[in-house]
Amino acid sequence: MSTACEELVDPKQIQLDEIIEKYRHENGPLIPILQGAQGVYGYLPAHVLKHISKAIRIPLARIYGVVTFYAQFRLTPVGRNLINVCLGTACHVRGGAKVLETIEKELKIKDGATTDDGRFTLEIVACIGACGLAPVISINNEVHGRLVPESIAGIFAKYE
Repeated sequence: MSTACEELVDPKQIQLDEIIEKYRHENGPLIPILQGAQGVYGYLPAHVLKHISKAIRIPLARIYGVVTFYAQFRLTPVGRNLINVCLGTACHVRGGAKVLETIEKELKIKDGATTDDGRFTLEIVACIGACGLAPVISINNEVHGRLVPESIAGIFAKYE
């Protein structure tokens, strides 16, 4: 039986502290710590960045500089389904921009945004690596190729 005085332990905080401890004494610990923290939380909330700053004695402004410089880091939560729209050369030539336009209209969001219901996050990428299937998107790393705008709604229906 627990008492009101006992402190609740956040399992994510424990994981974060383990990550910090693992990299704390290495040269250049910030990037792997941020990657690990994002792996735990799904993004990098402000309280996590403040905790990292204090723990490894790097100014918070410098940490924000790193986080905003690298595209791999997120400051906002990601939807349940991450859509990557390829606009590489092959996809662009074969109608990727029209596919993107249809997705933006269907979901009412732009690049980097998440739908109000948290169902989808949209990201434009330079290449998915499936040029032979252009134009392509991936949803949660599942590739959908040879797309036409009319196929988008049916694809989205498969994702909760």
